[in-house]
Amino acid sequence: MLDNIRIVLVNTSHTGNIGSVARAMKTMGLSDLALVDPVQEPDSHASALAAGATDILANATIVDNLHDAISDCGLVVATSARNRTLDWPLLDPRESAAKVLQESTQHKVALVFGRESSGLTNEELQQSHFHLHIPTNPEYGSLNLAMAVQSVCYEVRMQWLEAGEKVEADIPDYPRVDDLERFYEHLEATLTNTGFINPKHPGQVMTKLRRLYNRARPEESEINILRGMLASVDKSIDNT
Repeated sequence: MLDNIRIVLVNTSHTGNIGSVARAMKTMGLSDLALVDPVQEPDSHASALAAGATDILANATIVDNLHDAISDCGLVVATSARNRTLDWPLLDPRESAAKVLQESTQHKVALVFGRESSGLTNEELQQSHFHLHIPTNPEYGSLNLAMAVQSVCYEVRMQWLEAGEKVEADIPDYPRVDDLERFYEHLEATLTNTGFINPKHPGQVMTKLRRLYNRARPEESEINILRGMLASVDKSIDNT
């Protein structure tokens, strides 16, 4: 169960922070770490701050982009420290932990943390199903990366301990991120071909549709139906 929970760090600047995150993860029983385009790969400074969690550093996956880090996940929760122009389903750490733990019984899940200075971009946040906000002191909400990871991992562990290491959940067969991205690509192509989306001025149509479908959480069979509908539209266009 805990093995299915992945911590994803995006474009981390300081290797010491990567080491501190590895330590935070191991103290809470998590071990799957993915690094997206780190400024520098883990080094001796990271190992020193890992303080015995060097096995997590050694086994960390390093990829070029966020999609590659989450493509096999059925649930993605991304941290956000500030308000955005487009609302997204929002959870606090405790709510996130409950959802992450339940769904980890069925598939891989990812908790995504952004850059130390600027967090995640809007494009990266839109690849998630839910956003996670840690309700810090509004007068001083500065959390370093390892503290943020520790806070969320602690909530996951508390949920796990409370469940007695046995979480019973009837989780639908949700599509993996890779399958969902192919659906979005197909949807955008079809809407462009019908003229609904103007490629020169696309606006926020796809962003809002992503939010709609991510909020609805269609099951894999439902995504297949939607893909079939799009294929039917494509065929009709080709025959005109």
